[in-house]
Amino acid sequence: MKRFVMAVIVLALLIGSNVGSAQNASAQDKALNFGALEPLSVEAARAKALAWLGEIGKTDAVTRERFDAIWRKNDNTVLDRVTETIVMADPAAAQLLAEARDPAIPAPTKVPDLLRSEKASAFYRANLGLAYARALSNRRVHEEALEVIKSVKAEQVVDPAAYLFHRAVAEHALLNKGEATKTIIRLLEDAASSPERYKTVGALMLLDMQAWKVKDLNSIARTMENIERRLDLARGGPHTQKLQKEVIARLDELIKELENKANRKKKPGGDGDGNDGECPDGDTDGNGKGKPGNRPTNPMQDSQLGGPGGSGNVEQVKNIKKLVDQWGRMPPRAREAALQELTQGMSGRHREAIENYFRNLALAGNKR
Repeated sequence: MKRFVMAVIVLALLIGSNVGSAQNASAQDKALNFGALEPLSVEAARAKALAWLGEIGKTDAVTRERFDAIWRKNDNTVLDRVTETIVMADPAAAQLLAEARDPAIPAPTKVPDLLRSEKASAFYRANLGLAYARALSNRRVHEEALEVIKSVKAEQVVDPAAYLFHRAVAEHALLNKGEATKTIIRLLEDAASSPERYKTVGALMLLDMQAWKVKDLNSIARTMENIERRLDLARGGPHTQKLQKEVIARLDELIKELENKANRKKKPGGDGDGNDGECPDGDTDGNGKGKPGNRPTNPMQDSQLGGPGGSGNVEQVKNIKKLVDQWGRMPPRAREAALQELTQGMSGRHREAIENYFRNLALAGNKR
C-alpha cells in the first residue's frame, strides 16, 4: 500500500506543469546527462578503490590490511566504504571531511583547493566531493555543497542516487525550483534502484514545490527561513543583506496587491462593504433578513491569515514589515511582545520561520 500511494503521488507530480517543462530539455542535454544510473556493485567499486590506491603508491601490506577490513563491512554502503578508503589513505582528505562534519568549525565559504586539483584522479575528486557535499548538507551549508556537487557528474560517482538526492536537497533549500525539479525527476526516473527514503523525500520536495508561488506570504516565509539559516551559520554579509532587502520589497508589493484586491471588491458606490455586491450576512435576495446558514459563527481575527484581499491579511503583512523596519531599534522585551502578537494565529510553519528569522536578526546584531 505504501508503494502504491507513492506511485500515485509520483505519477501526479510527473504530469504536473513544472515537471512537463523540465522534461522539455534539448536532445543534446538528454544525450549528455540522462540515462539509466545504476550504483556500482561492491565488487566494481572495490576494484576502482584498489586501483586508486595503486595510483597513489599505497600498496604496502598495512594499507592493504586496512583496506580489506573496510570492504568487509557489509552494513556500510558502497559510498561509505569508498569514502573510508580515501580517508584511510589520504590525510588531507581525512582532515577535509573532519572539518566539514564538525559543527564547531566555521562553515567553508569556497570550494577547497583539494577538490579542484587537476592532479587528482576523477575517481578521487568525484567521490570525495560527494562525501564532502553530503557532510555540508547535513550542516545546512547548502551553497558550498551545491557548488561542490555540481563540479562533478552523477556518472562519475559510485552512488549516483546519493549524488542526485543531495543535489536536490541543496537546490530545494536554496529555492532553485527549476533545477531542483529537474534533479528530482532524474532521481525518480533514472536512478530507479535508489533507496526508498530518497524517493520518498524527493517526491515530497517535488510536491512541496508544486504549491510554490512568487511573492506570496509563503514565498516570503521561505526567504526568511533561508536568511535564518544563513544567520545561524554566521553569514550576515552582503548576500544575506540582499535577501533581507528582498523580503522588505516583497512585503511592500504584497501589501499593495492585497490593498488593490480589497479596493476592487468594494461596491461601485464606494460603500466599502467588500462583499462583491451581496447583501450583508449572506442575504443575497435583498430582503434584509439574511440566510442563517451563511452567517459566520466565529469572525476571523485580524491576527490570522485570511483569504485573498482580507483585511487581516493586509494588516498581517503590514505588521511584519513594520517589525522588520523597527527591529534594530527595539529593546528585547518589546521585541518578544511584538513577535508574540505578530505570530498569534499563524500556522506552525509560518510562526516558526518568522520567529527564527527575527531572533537570528537579534543574534546577528549582538555579534556585531
